[in-house]
Amino acid sequence: MTSKPVWFITGCSTGFGRELALHTLSLGYPTVVTARNPAQVEDIAARHGENALVLKLDVTNPDEVRAAVRQAEERFGRIDVLVNNAGIGYFGSLEESDIAEARKMFDINVWGLMDMTRAVLPLMRRQRSGTVVNISSIGGLRGFPAVGFYNGTKFAVEGLSESLSKEVAHLGIKVLIVEPSGFRTDWAGRSANEAPQTIEDYKASAGERMKALREQSGNQPGDPVRAAQAIVKAVEADKPPLRLLLGKMAFDGAHEKIAEMQRDFEAWAETSVGADAPKA
Repeated sequence: MTSKPVWFITGCSTGFGRELALHTLSLGYPTVVTARNPAQVEDIAARHGENALVLKLDVTNPDEVRAAVRQAEERFGRIDVLVNNAGIGYFGSLEESDIAEARKMFDINVWGLMDMTRAVLPLMRRQRSGTVVNISSIGGLRGFPAVGFYNGTKFAVEGLSESLSKEVAHLGIKVLIVEPSGFRTDWAGRSANEAPQTIEDYKASAGERMKALREQSGNQPGDPVRAAQAIVKAVEADKPPLRLLLGKMAFDGAHEKIAEMQRDFEAWAETSVGADAPKA
């Protein structure tokens, strides 16, 4: 048992997961460091002794999910913060995309995230405390060409997380949705496959967007180290937000989306309100 918060992080081999695990361990927090290939995260645990627990975890494997939660509880006695970070991307217009690949992405980004959350919630309910951190994206608030199916996974994460936050608040459990823009992770590199076919008609929309994403990979303005620090700061705040935007592009893009929605709502207000049946 430990008096410090216990963090459980999925997808620690690269990107946010790796930097977050390094940061929480540097703070002396017991941390469960997981990856599909544990050998890729052994270096994270080095020098942290009993505070680090490295586990093999594929979030799409229910047996591994439950085994990892059980081992974490056996080692540390509880889980205070679950970070659902494991995820992949996929590039291609909706028409060009391989549906099998899109389904795989939903299995990881949505169903894997939910399976992890459902496995940890009984423990947090018994504790009457805990925080579920779901890594979404500015693409969970705004749709972009070439990443429609990815947007779909993150829009799903947003809705599920918001609903969950209202279901568990009275139990002392909090939910934090993290919405980054472009960060120097492997999301637009190795972690994202692309459509096997190209259709000329989409070259100017999805094609251009996909090209830009690939070219920017590794040179995005976002710093994963600062992101990790920001996530811990939000989790530990007296009044943490439901949504945490990360990066200026995310901040500006979210406000643009709000303005777009407001314009449509106001322009069609009479039609919207008029859809109700007349009052007797």
